[in-house]
This record gives sequence, C-alpha cells and structure tokens, in this order.
Amino acid sequence: MIVVHAIGIILHYLVTIYSWVIFVAAIISLVQPDPYNPIVQFLRNITEPAYRLIKRVVPTVYKNMDFAPLIAIIILQFIDLTLVRVLVTL
Repeated sequence: MIVVHAIGIILHYLVTIYSWVIFVAAIISLVQPDPYNPIVQFLRNITEPAYRLIKRVVPTVYKNMDFAPLIAIIILQFIDLTLVRVLVTL
C-alpha cells in the first residue's frame, strides 16, 4: 500500500512538472525565440513527442494557432485527477 501511494505521489509531481514545462514552452513559442538557444532546444525536445502523438490523433491547428499544448495539459490534468488520485487514495 505504501509503495502504491508513493508511486501516486511521484506521478502527481511528474504530471505537474510536465504540465508547467508545456506551459512555459507554449509561452516562449509565442515570442519566436532563437531556435538554437539551448533552453528552447531543451523545451522542444521535451514537448515535441507529446505534441506529435496528439497531432496524430486530433487536428490541432486552427487559424495558425496550435492547440497541441492546451490539449496536452488537459490530458495530463485528467490523468492526474483520475489515475493518480486513485493510486494515492488506495
């Protein structure tokens, strides 16, 4: 039981951190940063796999706005509110 609870807590923190990374990457992408900046490259490398997975399933671009970050955050929050909360309450 304690192990399952600990896994739930760790997953909660990972989901929260990844949600913030996606949020920061989305905000930074609005200002057209230098693509060779190491921070920009790191954020792109971390977030692009999730974006690609979402874009394969759902069309995310509408009027030149990419909604993949928003969809990713919604999915992560759903996972946090369902799966992770179930693990924590066991």
